[in-house]
Amino acid sequence: MSAPLAAASAQQRLDRLPISRFHRITLIAVSFAYFFEFADINTFAVTAPRLIKLWGVTVNQIAYVTSTSFVGMFVGSIVAGALADRIGRKRALTATTVFFGLFSLVSVFSWDVVSLGVFRFLTSAGLAAMTVVAVIYLSELFPAAKRGRFQAYAIAIGICGTPATSLLASALVPVADWTWRLVFLWGALGLGFVFFLRHLAESPRWLENRGETERADEVLRSIEARVEAEHGPLPEPEIPTAAPAAPAVEGASADEPRWRLLLRRPVLMPTLLLCVLWVTQTIGFFGYSSWAPTLLAKQGFSVESSIFYVALTTVGAPLGCLLAAAVIDRVERKWCLAVFGAAIGLFGLLYGLTFDPVLIVVFGFLVNLVERGYTALAYAYSPELFDTRTRSLGTGISYGVGRLSNAAGPLIIAALYTGSGYQAVFVFIAATWFVGAVVVALFGPRTRQRPLDRAPAVSPASA
Repeated sequence: MSAPLAAASAQQRLDRLPISRFHRITLIAVSFAYFFEFADINTFAVTAPRLIKLWGVTVNQIAYVTSTSFVGMFVGSIVAGALADRIGRKRALTATTVFFGLFSLVSVFSWDVVSLGVFRFLTSAGLAAMTVVAVIYLSELFPAAKRGRFQAYAIAIGICGTPATSLLASALVPVADWTWRLVFLWGALGLGFVFFLRHLAESPRWLENRGETERADEVLRSIEARVEAEHGPLPEPEIPTAAPAAPAVEGASADEPRWRLLLRRPVLMPTLLLCVLWVTQTIGFFGYSSWAPTLLAKQGFSVESSIFYVALTTVGAPLGCLLAAAVIDRVERKWCLAVFGAAIGLFGLLYGLTFDPVLIVVFGFLVNLVERGYTALAYAYSPELFDTRTRSLGTGISYGVGRLSNAAGPLIIAALYTGSGYQAVFVFIAATWFVGAVVVALFGPRTRQRPLDRAPAVSPASA
């Protein structure tokens, strides 16, 4: 091993690499998993209007299935954090993707709303677990100057699963009484992720953090060889001239339990911040995507029309991710999140205040455009608030708490709809977005192009 490579960390060696075929294949593999995650996460929303007629499903029963799904997401997120630390980012990503694909397949054979709720609980656990591992995996493999952009590209490709599912459902669901089952079969195609495995590498940062320096060097040399074959000789990595940075969690021993780390300020504060971010994003996003087809149908639009209108609005989703990709590595993440969050609240409120089909599509399109840009930003921002040792812990818990919050979200929305009507639902959803935007603006630290080996402080001064 040459002296410069021996002295350089995984971070310094990865950050100097130009984007190559290795990075693009990694991006495509994660995007594939995202595509079927986004496809699968909306399958119940687009089939619920049909089940209202076939099974006599009520709004409260829809709330039951939706709520159990989010409890499953919470469980999956917590398990994912521990799994990614124990068996590695690559193996955890594979296991969680296969898990959600298998249970989406099982959902095809649901016989009533209770069985569907159980299967959606298990599918959703896998969906959330895969997301937590995927955002960590991408953040640890891509150069610091470009990792935000490629997180956004992955979401831009993956989010196409949402309009694809909506359009597929609008064509399939009305055909026959059983064709709604094909929508869940579509979500199960995420199992195809296994064909990418031989092209993917384990995270050298994870290996290095575990003390497996020889294996980390082996993986890094393999990546560097693949990049050199495409781009020619690589520049030498920067060698730090100062002493290594102190650990992000001051006073923590190497064998301190994960849950005790959570109580230390450098982990607790960003976790609480991200809990607010993901709670407001979850209630805000799923309030629109999960309830819009059903509420439109309840307002007198036909099932076919309500699904079709929502399908048209989701076309804005991938464009929003591309918008995020254009600004994410140029403008500080926190300010992008704050602006995008406020815009979603405004457009969503206008969406709920109109019954004109054209305006429903226009404002729905804008909601999807900006919301998916927000999600891409949040996926890039979340893992950057932690060091390698605590990244999966903090990311998994905050993402899980966000998803768990929507176990209550559908119940609140159902109560608001029953007690105050359609428009009150959209006032509530818009308010959650405004709260999230204000909290990130006031307390979110700056993370753009920061090294991942040490987390930024979370405080009002960081604004």
